[in-house]
Amino acid sequence: MFSFIASLSPTSYFLPGWFTLDANPVTSLLQGLIGACGISVLCSLMRLHLFLEEERTPSHQRRAHSGLVEKLQFLLVTGTLAVVGSRVASLVVLEFCIRAVSGLATAGPDSNKCVQQLLVQSQFSLGCALSCSLHFLHEGAAQRWLCLLLAAALSWFLARQATLLLRHVLSLYRLHSSQRYCGICISLLTAGRRLMPALCRAVCIAFSVAAVAAVAVINQHFLSASEALRFWTPLTICYTLLVVYMQEEQHRQPGGQAVLNTVVVRLGGLMVLMLTVGRWADVLHILMCFLGEASCLIPTKDLLDAALSQVSGSPLEAARGLKTPSVRRDPGTGAEYQCVRQAWVPG
Repeated sequence: MFSFIASLSPTSYFLPGWFTLDANPVTSLLQGLIGACGISVLCSLMRLHLFLEEERTPSHQRRAHSGLVEKLQFLLVTGTLAVVGSRVASLVVLEFCIRAVSGLATAGPDSNKCVQQLLVQSQFSLGCALSCSLHFLHEGAAQRWLCLLLAAALSWFLARQATLLLRHVLSLYRLHSSQRYCGICISLLTAGRRLMPALCRAVCIAFSVAAVAAVAVINQHFLSASEALRFWTPLTICYTLLVVYMQEEQHRQPGGQAVLNTVVVRLGGLMVLMLTVGRWADVLHILMCFLGEASCLIPTKDLLDAALSQVSGSPLEAARGLKTPSVRRDPGTGAEYQCVRQAWVPG
């Protein structure tokens, strides 16, 4: 049945061959749905972690999120991941792995804060990682669509449970944690600090599996080792230099705008490489990646601001006024004395 539906999709008689999907449309849609569910679980758990941190050190009011905006974002991310081919998804996964390793290696003592930044920036890359892994693991399966359908149902269930958990905690955590009659809220009160390490381990496992799958998927498109070497050599060298440059820019100019600029720079560099050694389908899919990254980062700007505020300093100290000592010299006697400068942030 699904092969008959796929036969009705546009072919090269009506559209260029590089404009059509590289897999069955139903299979691509299921993979995109699983990737979007993974992004939804990541965002929900990160918002839950942010809420628990604010309960321990109250700093600022949480921004209200519209359910309609979240649904539109979910549909947009699902469609984008369904259109993006496995080859470009593999390149996005490998690029993020290089960027994550470089960021953690240069983070120094602020590695925990850098991890939260990377988690926010990994949303679309995580969707590509899940899509790429499923494409590799189910390739050649006799009932591939059935396996993906079961995986999509499980992913939908997990995403729904994560969303319900977040809504429950946002509305009832203060009451339940004080009265101590809700098992969920009591568990978060006693073991809430383990949420972020567990989330980091899960994301690391997902990207580790996706990195192996990405290398295998990309190598399938080459007929010889010399052809693969001509592709991997410029890609590795250029992206390593580009990642180092982006890390220096983020250290020099921390902020949400700098993160969005790095998205344009790295995807633009990948598109230039694909124009040189890739195919027209890769260029089209990279253009879709711009839309996917924007649909993931713009609605979660509050998570990005929270991660960046932890890197630049405590928001509680900034709200109450940060006192910094400075040494000055008396112009009459030449003696040095210490004064305190207080910077007030308007509420």
